[in-house]
Amino acid sequence: MSADRSRAPALLLAKLGPGVSLDEEAGGVLRARFDRDTLLLGKFSAAALCRASEFAKGLPLSAVVENEAPEDKELRGLIQRLALHGLVEYRLSRGTGGRDIVVIEPQMRDYRPNLQKLDATRRFVLSRFAYLRRRGEDLILECPLAGAAFRLCDARAASAIALLATPRSLAELPSEPDFPGDEFLALLVDCRIAFATDPGKALRACEGDEDLALWEFHDLLFHVRSTNGRHANPTGGLYAHADLVPQPPAVRPAWPGPAIELGKIADASDSAIAALLRRRRSERIFDDAHPITLAEVARFLDGAARIVSRQRLIEADGEEIEIAARPYPSGGASYELELYLAVDKCDGLARGFYHYDADRHALVAIEVTQRQLEAIIDDGQFAMGAPRPPQIMITMAARFGRVSWKYSGFAYALVLKHVGVVMQTLYLVATEMELGACAIGVGDIDLFARMTGLPFHVEGAVGQMAIGRAVQNVS
Repeated sequence: MSADRSRAPALLLAKLGPGVSLDEEAGGVLRARFDRDTLLLGKFSAAALCRASEFAKGLPLSAVVENEAPEDKELRGLIQRLALHGLVEYRLSRGTGGRDIVVIEPQMRDYRPNLQKLDATRRFVLSRFAYLRRRGEDLILECPLAGAAFRLCDARAASAIALLATPRSLAELPSEPDFPGDEFLALLVDCRIAFATDPGKALRACEGDEDLALWEFHDLLFHVRSTNGRHANPTGGLYAHADLVPQPPAVRPAWPGPAIELGKIADASDSAIAALLRRRRSERIFDDAHPITLAEVARFLDGAARIVSRQRLIEADGEEIEIAARPYPSGGASYELELYLAVDKCDGLARGFYHYDADRHALVAIEVTQRQLEAIIDDGQFAMGAPRPPQIMITMAARFGRVSWKYSGFAYALVLKHVGVVMQTLYLVATEMELGACAIGVGDIDLFARMTGLPFHVEGAVGQMAIGRAVQNVS
């Protein structure tokens, strides 16, 4: 990959994704067709329409980005619109119509590859979060830090990746004419699949901030791939395996042998907590004519999430830890979860986005755009399958370092256990107050990061719940 090799540089092409086509309609209007669906793209000049026909085989991205001709500006907008809907992919190829080295599949809507010029004096190494896997008959290179996945089309690309397990400069990589060029490494660095090293630092410290250094490979991968916002994989109730195996029974078949009938011995009919647990329901429809009040929100948060004590302890191994206990248990007294409220309707509280300061028992407004606020509320409505938006969407965000600073191997799994504990706590307090509540299975971690300005690996969304005035609770 040395900079002085004589081969012609590889081209970065923008190309329509599989099954996507562009149809020109009357008046210069373009429409994309895909998966029995369509997307209106807008009106374009004759010159731009002529160039847009190149999308089928691949449009050189460098020309579109660098040129200032009117049609190139139109094409930049067209590429961005297609990318926002996941309808475009990028290919690093040996010339237009030539052999592909790698196909770049965007995993985030605003991703666009950038062929930055690399410093020949620096050494580069593969991210410790990068991994190769088989997908069908393709070899895929992925990284939870990356905005795109790489589908390797050339065996030499896999060889180049293997070499980057050790820090190497451009001059230290093979210079055969058919070996992937500087452009391939530039894309890996741009996408955070590889990074430049610093001779004075350990590799773990070079890759990112000190918060990223606290993450283990499987934890970060699990966080990114089990939420929305940083991947393009299908999610939700898709019944993907219904044609392969029947649904497991709701009740496990009984083990053979004698059984001790506990109902004949004792029950919980006189237990207030048991009655509360049995009253708990997921309420997806809220009465907007009688929205939840600020006083109820204050009581709800006070009962479920307010800090009840603060102290410092010396653990058995001599480490001093600071504890800010809430009304629920937390492994290692981590208490890493923070609550953020996206308010659509609340009597006495303005529509907006707030952080719950559990120490001061106060709501602090965070400035977000109306589009972002509507997006997080709409996502909750869609996830619940509800006819109307929730009155308040609560996002549970984890300050991951509070857990991973101490625990290894199961830090993220412990965070998710805490999410379950807090969800049940919120449910029970809402039930006791005769409010409606509904847990939501997945959220958009990239949207939350943009709303808070916090890196997704520092303090990220891990759970959500909608609350409000349930319709049946209105007299």
